[in-house]
Amino acid sequence: MKKIAQSLIPQFLSCVGGAMDLFVPVRMSGAANWGIWDKNRTVDLDTLKTVKSPKDVFFPQCQTMYTVHHADAGYTIDPMKLTSQPFCVFGIRPCDVRALTVMDQVFLAEPEDTFYRARRENAILLSLACHRPAQTCFCSVFSIDAAQSDGADVMMWMIGQDLWLEGQTDKGNGFLEQFSELLEDADDGACVEEEKESIRAITRKLPYSGLSLEGWGEGRTDEKFDDPNWEQLSDACLACGTCTFVCPTCQCYDIKDYDTGHGIQRYRCWDSCMYSDFTLMAAANNRTTQMQRFRQRFMHKLVYFPTNNDGMFMCVGCGRCVDRCPQSLNIVKVIKTMEKGREEEQA
Repeated sequence: MKKIAQSLIPQFLSCVGGAMDLFVPVRMSGAANWGIWDKNRTVDLDTLKTVKSPKDVFFPQCQTMYTVHHADAGYTIDPMKLTSQPFCVFGIRPCDVRALTVMDQVFLAEPEDTFYRARRENAILLSLACHRPAQTCFCSVFSIDAAQSDGADVMMWMIGQDLWLEGQTDKGNGFLEQFSELLEDADDGACVEEEKESIRAITRKLPYSGLSLEGWGEGRTDEKFDDPNWEQLSDACLACGTCTFVCPTCQCYDIKDYDTGHGIQRYRCWDSCMYSDFTLMAAANNRTTQMQRFRQRFMHKLVYFPTNNDGMFMCVGCGRCVDRCPQSLNIVKVIKTMEKGREEEQA
């Protein structure tokens, strides 16, 4: 176990940022979002949830795949170079760490996405426990511990005036050793255990902590697909796509070509199943109504994905959609509405 005084964190980040690319939550336009560390940026470790998740670090919102150049001798194709150097993601929350595990099921399945794999292999994850989980958090529903992330290389807790760090993997221990000059040994972890229990006690009292997933999961397609509640739930949906862009597990993307004037740049960018032109084909779209698109989003997260991934849900309870949906048509409302309908049928 190591620790560092909060007052020394800027110096620590400067040291890490000088040795490798360092991604941290930073204040931008009045909000916290993930960005690469720079001495002129304001690091924000106090905001519990960044607007977008650090998914952007591993699966960029817009990413060039390759470029085609035209020359007198013909054409040349230059693929994008894969990430090959270690980089650090500092302050990622436990729910967002779990989200990467969800993303792994998609991008590391055959055929592997080489861009994603290279970033995952070179990333060093330093996860920060949620000192005070928010009212809109419900990660515990998906068996995520806001006080301890097992998927991170280093686990961190902000306690009083100190930041405590504990290596959880060989990669994490190597990182702590690399920057040990700024860290001090901390053998007594009693205060860390107290912090964990405090976080868990708060989590148990959150409004959505008792959210029931009964009726969701593997093999529920027939039961849920024709539920009449989908029509009523989707009526007010604006199809804005906000929910998919702030979600840490949504992975849909489109591939496009851009004419640079002297060649073609092929890139991919995030897309949303909530858009009417999503997967649009010459014969039109296979989901012609907003209800069908709305249903697809939540069936994917709560039924289709767990059916194909040994019961793993494609939601981590971060609550970003609860915070951001302008119509309050978030996953919590869907689960509660469906549960109420199920209870009424059984009554």
